[in-house]
Amino acid sequence: MCEYSAENGFSNDWHLVHLGSRAVGGAGLIITEAVAVSAEGRISPKDLGIWDDAHIAGLKRITDFISGQGTVPGIQLAHAGRKSSTEVPWKGIHLVAPEEGGWKEIYAPSAIPFSDKYGLPIALTKEDIKNVIQDFKTAASRALAAGFKVVELHGAHGYLIHQFLSPLSNQRTDEYGGDFTNRVRFLLEIVAAVREVWPAELPLFVRLSATDWADGGWDLEESTTLALLLKDRGVDLIDTSSGGLTPAQKIVLGPLYQTPFAAHIRKETGIMTGAVGLITTPEEAESIVAEGKADLVLIARESLRDPYFPMHAAHALKDESHVWPVQYERAKPRPIKN
Repeated sequence: MCEYSAENGFSNDWHLVHLGSRAVGGAGLIITEAVAVSAEGRISPKDLGIWDDAHIAGLKRITDFISGQGTVPGIQLAHAGRKSSTEVPWKGIHLVAPEEGGWKEIYAPSAIPFSDKYGLPIALTKEDIKNVIQDFKTAASRALAAGFKVVELHGAHGYLIHQFLSPLSNQRTDEYGGDFTNRVRFLLEIVAAVREVWPAELPLFVRLSATDWADGGWDLEESTTLALLLKDRGVDLIDTSSGGLTPAQKIVLGPLYQTPFAAHIRKETGIMTGAVGLITTPEEAESIVAEGKADLVLIARESLRDPYFPMHAAHALKDESHVWPVQYERAKPRPIKN
């Protein structure tokens, strides 16, 4: 969940306390908000970044604390593409001009804006594409130096990688556009570059929007085929989300509404999946894993509402093996009796 609280990409006390409190609250894995691999890849001027070696120290302070609580620190690497240089949400979504802290040029696979509230992007050249791939690779190296143990590549929610995947946003006529093989090329090349520097023993996740929820867009079957390709190239888990590519999307919301996508990809490919989306109770999360619909559950908005969700879930599910911080032990509730 983006916090929009950084300055020039640097983490600060807010990020330490925000992520650290979830570690104290018992999370097994914490993945940061989308962290930009380049300055122009930020969603907003307030996004976290990892495009400079100077960003490492602040992030290392956070991973040290998270690891000290027995939690695995993960980082989500991202480039916003045509959805970049926008205002923070509480000020209203619109393009931020250079004189207000935005940037002069935004980039995408094709010169197609997300909406009239966003800027008109410039289509990336082949040389630009090589540079972005290198940005992801270098960011992964910095993530390792900063103490992260999981890297997740953000290929969902209408950001740059997703923009290449979907025919609604990718209308290129070169080897990076057109048919399925060409549209997935950018992501596969990023994965290959990242795996050159990210140790084989450390997990690599990819977040995908399983469907655009729009006619003629990216869909579940393409996501499933892509998942097989990613599995063969060293990706360990698909974080299965959906949507975000087009304002024309028609999402059918409801509890666990994205879990079937994770279950389908897991069943058809054998790759591990993560389930997300309106999972708000311990019982819902437990059922997803117990029934083999996904290998892990990622909690976002519910974690914003309750940083101690894992503690409360363990109590609700009568899991007495869950370890509380010693500082909080005296407040640990007694077991629930039937």
